[in-house]
Amino acid sequence: MCLILFAHKVHPDYPLVLATNRDESYSRPTQPAAFWRDHPHVYAGRDLEKSGTWLGIARSGRIAAITNFRDGNAAKNSPRTRGELVSNFLRGTQGPGEYANRVRRDGNNYNGFNLLLGDVDELFYVSNRNGGVTAVAPGVHGLSNSLLNTPWPKVTQGCEAVSKLMNAKTQDLIDGLFTVLADRTTAADENLPDTGVGLPRERTLSSAFITTPGYGTRSSSVVLINNHGQVVFVERSFGERGKSTSSVTGRFSLESTPASAAA
Repeated sequence: MCLILFAHKVHPDYPLVLATNRDESYSRPTQPAAFWRDHPHVYAGRDLEKSGTWLGIARSGRIAAITNFRDGNAAKNSPRTRGELVSNFLRGTQGPGEYANRVRRDGNNYNGFNLLLGDVDELFYVSNRNGGVTAVAPGVHGLSNSLLNTPWPKVTQGCEAVSKLMNAKTQDLIDGLFTVLADRTTAADENLPDTGVGLPRERTLSSAFITTPGYGTRSSSVVLINNHGQVVFVERSFGERGKSTSSVTGRFSLESTPASAAA
């Protein structure tokens, strides 16, 4: 995952709104979002190479998403797959704050990551590149391949666009979020970060939706959880050159609704 835009306790009908792009090699085998056969309470896509996931939700209301931390100068030899940080949370029962602190302690076992986890009541952010756990305040937030709310162009512009949708009705909200995720505009050179991958690569990776030979945005997802614990999870998948390949929509109820969402 390379872009997560989310609204926490902002929309009047949806206390949690997520819009995400997963960028990955086109050759990496992937299963579209669905309930998992081995863990039928988990709804998520699946990386068939390592069996983890980049974004998912459990019927209990647990939700998590992850991005890589981009640092072209860092060694990338950690043995564990970052996707298990999401799937382990979705399958488990440990409280979000406790789990985030466990991830913080074990973070050196993974290459650089940013992990968002929690439920409609509380969200936490943890990275192994800043050493702490952050309780996410209500608001519109963005996460790419640096720390939470780092003002990269696609994060700043994405958050501004999402903020304008916070009174939209369901279908307009979904359509608007997918429009934000589909933006292929390249940022101006003076606004690009320096993450150690070189200027041409920074340009290529600066858009919300990425297309390069062999690598790009594999899926765009919108997840809405309303005040009554109803979930809408829409995933659109893409192949090389951004060609649309499939779309799935999951609609289901959570087993229980946190008190703050029902209030």
